[in-house]
Amino acid sequence: MALRLLFLSDTHLGLDLPGRPRAERPRRGDDLFASFERALEPAVRGEAGVVVHGGDLFYRSRVPAWLAARVFARLADLADAGVDLFWVPGNHERGAVPRELLLTHPRVRVFDRPRTFLLSRDGVTLALAGFPYAPRIRDDAPALFDATGAASVPADVRLLCLHQAVEGATVGPWDFVFRSGVDVLRGRDVPPGFAALLSGHIHRSQVLARDLSGRPLAAPVLFAGSTDRVSFVERFEPKGAFLLQLSPDGSPGGRATWAFREHPVRPMAVVDLDPAPAGLSGRIDAALGRLEPRSLVRLRLLAEPPAESRTLLRPDALRARAPEGVDVSVAWPRPEGAAPRTAPSPVPAARSGRSRRAAPPGDAEAQLSFEPFRPSQPYGPPPRQATKRKRTE
Repeated sequence: MALRLLFLSDTHLGLDLPGRPRAERPRRGDDLFASFERALEPAVRGEAGVVVHGGDLFYRSRVPAWLAARVFARLADLADAGVDLFWVPGNHERGAVPRELLLTHPRVRVFDRPRTFLLSRDGVTLALAGFPYAPRIRDDAPALFDATGAASVPADVRLLCLHQAVEGATVGPWDFVFRSGVDVLRGRDVPPGFAALLSGHIHRSQVLARDLSGRPLAAPVLFAGSTDRVSFVERFEPKGAFLLQLSPDGSPGGRATWAFREHPVRPMAVVDLDPAPAGLSGRIDAALGRLEPRSLVRLRLLAEPPAESRTLLRPDALRARAPEGVDVSVAWPRPEGAAPRTAPSPVPAARSGRSRRAAPPGDAEAQLSFEPFRPSQPYGPPPRQATKRKRTE
């Protein structure tokens, strides 16, 4: 007697996918939708009857109607096929879902506030407790956990569903470790009585079993990670989803086992390039010619490019010489003490809101396509709050 559940997160659907594009070029938005579909395949094939999305379903809180309709139609199709879906609003949804975007399908549930859903399926009674992204989780965790009411719900297996960073989570090529911050859950605050804690927000897939001092957590913390590489700091990371098997074992939380289902995504590469005008055209061609087909490429210039070189680094010029299917962006070092600047013609690439830990000496680069970060939130600042509009009579 076991229930199988698929856990995925951070799909960021709609990123780099304008409804009315001004230029015809390959779009990362299509990649993200394709990876979303690949992550859902176990549920489509009938390997899992329950799907939990750990947050950042969309790339921002305000999305166009056509995008919401496309995504929700896909979720409704799964629900019509008998799949039960649960969604935790993430920080890119600002921890809330506009009323007009809420699904009404009886098999689709949203953690729009602290709550617990009860589901009986495959001979197992499953309680899923959770709440949307909490920007002050370090202070608010006890009250939020209590507000879910999970302790009073009888169930064979219990899961906690969040969209939070947890102490000990690691991200980026330099292995940044979350240790503190108002938006970081302490390891000691992970509550007991759950088979596992499923969380979005961290883009590297990983499982935490101990806190920073080495003590066992009250429940294992599973980060499915993003379903595609949305930033170059993720270029070495496998992408996929977790397939869990849940069963009662006499304990309050029940038993959970899991396996990571990796799926293919486009390769990413960072290529160092001398921007000196002499021979630059040939160096660009040689650099791009060595890459895997369909690569996402960051040309990292070894110095600030002189004016004579910038024509070759324009978006249209790079697209014209890149192999078919290869996307190119550019970055170069910023002189120490220099104010932030914007490239005269930034290469169109996915604005991910992602960022990274401070690079090793000599590796600092001007991010032309990626937003800055804060140490406690290396994926970039939270989305700006919408300005309230005055109501006209």
